Amino acid sequence: MTAYRARLTELDIRRLIKAADDDERAAAAHKLCRSMDRADLDEAGQAAAHKILRMLAEDAAELVRRAMAVTLKSSDLVPRDVARRLAADVDSVALPIINFSPVFEDADLIEIVRAGSAVRQSAVAARPVVSRDVAAVVADVGCEQAVRTLAANDNADIAEPALGRCIDRFGSSPEVVAAIAYRQALPLSVTERLVELASDAVREHLVTRHAVAPETAIRLATFARERATVDLVDQASSHADLGQFAAALNGRKALTASLLLRALARGQMALFEHGLAELAGTPHQRAWLMIHDAGPLGLKAIYDRAGLPPRLFQAFRAGVDTWRALQAEGADTSGDAFRQQMLERFLTQRPNVGRDDLSYLMERLDRHPAEPDEIGAAA
Repeated sequence: MTAYRARLTELDIRRLIKAADDDERAAAAHKLCRSMDRADLDEAGQAAAHKILRMLAEDAAELVRRAMAVTLKSSDLVPRDVARRLAADVDSVALPIINFSPVFEDADLIEIVRAGSAVRQSAVAARPVVSRDVAAVVADVGCEQAVRTLAANDNADIAEPALGRCIDRFGSSPEVVAAIAYRQALPLSVTERLVELASDAVREHLVTRHAVAPETAIRLATFARERATVDLVDQASSHADLGQFAAALNGRKALTASLLLRALARGQMALFEHGLAELAGTPHQRAWLMIHDAGPLGLKAIYDRAGLPPRLFQAFRAGVDTWRALQAEGADTSGDAFRQQMLERFLTQRPNVGRDDLSYLMERLDRHPAEPDEIGAAA
C-alpha cells in the first residue's frame, strides 16, 4: 500500500498540480479517481484519498471537478462533506453526484430538494433508491418534472399520503397521472382518484392492473359523461374477496339478473355463486352446495330465493350445465381460453336471454381468445 500511495502522490498529483491545461488536469483527475476507487485502501490510504478528493473539489477548473464527480458518482469513497460541496457546484458537476452518490443522508437530499432547482429535484427523484422521507418532500415541494420522475421511479418509496399530494398538485397533468398509474403497486384510494383523472388508455390500465372498488366501477358505468366504462364482470376477476364485491354491488342495486347471467355465460362461476348467496341471504358454502351438489332442484330453490326472474331460469340452468360439462371434460376453468369456450357453447344452446345481454355476449364472442378484454359497457 505504501508503494501505491507513493505513486499516487509523486506522479499523478504532481501532474495535477503542475499541468496548466485544464484538459490535461481533468484527464489526470479521472485516472487518479478511478485508481483510488478500484484500490483496496487501508485506513491510511483512505485518509490520503480523502485529502486528494478535497483538493480536487476546490480545483478552479470546472472540467476537473466534473471529471471527479462523474468518475466517483456511485462511489462510497467520496467523503460526505465533499459530496455536499460538489452538490452545491454548477449543474454539470452537481447532477451526477446528486443523482447517484450513496454517501448522502436523507437530510442532505431534502435540503437539495427544498432549494428549489428543478433539475436537481429531478436528479434526487431519479436516484436508484429514494427513501419515504425524501419522496414526501419531493411530492410536497418538487416541480412537476420532479414529481413525474419520482412517480415513474419504482425504487422510490412513496407513501399513500405523498401519492395523494402528487395528485393534489398535478392531477391536471396527464404525464404525472400516467406516471403514477403505471407504478407497480398502488393503494386503492390512489387508484380511485386516478380513474377519474386518467385518459382512456391509462384508465384501462388501472382497472385491469389494479383493483378498483365496486363503487367506482359502478360510478364509471353509470354516468354518461364518462367516455369509458368498466365491465363489472371483468372487474370481478381482480377481487380476492368476491363476497365483499357482491355485497357492494348489491348495496348499489347493481347485482342484477343481467349481470349474473353475463358472468355465468363467460365462465365466472365464482361470481355467480357469490352473487346468488348475497341475493338469497345465505352463506356462500350453502349456495355452492345448492348450485352444484343438491340435484336438479337445488339451483331452482336458491334461484327463487334470490328473487331472480322466472323467465330467465332456463338460461341460468343452461349456463350451469355448460360449465359442469366443460369441467367434466377436464377444462381449466380459470383461463381465458375456457371463458371463450364456455361462451361459445352457451350461445349454441340459443338461451332465452334479453336483447342487450345477447348483444353483450356476442360482442365478447367476436373477440379473439388471446385478446385481453377491453373496457366495455357495464351492466
